Amino acid sequence: MDTELSEFERQMRREINTFMDNAQETRRKAATTPPEWPREEKDTARAPRSKAAGSPRTGHRVKLAVRTKPLEMDTVFEHVSSSISKIEAQLEAEKAARKAGYPIIGHVIETQRL
Repeated sequence: MDTELSEFERQMRREINTFMDNAQETRRKAATTPPEWPREEKDTARAPRSKAAGSPRTGHRVKLAVRTKPLEMDTVFEHVSSSISKIEAQLEAEKAARKAGYPIIGHVIETQRL
């Protein structure tokens, strides 16, 4: 019984020492080498974007009914604003319409978030 116990203890010490040596080696390896991230393949298909690459990611698209003369038919003027405020985007659109040569702004047709 005594020999079986001592043999068991020796075996357990060997296994623990082997485990600890491997653990230290793994720690050293982790400290000295940078992590390896999985590489993305160039051929990976990506989902199509809902917006064009150059378009603003936030803001509003404002459509205004504008005129150059008081009794003229309304013309649709569209302006894309990067402002997240609906009212600020409307004001920017009105300024842009006046700058584009439309002095009379009839009403806001539509304001759409981007």
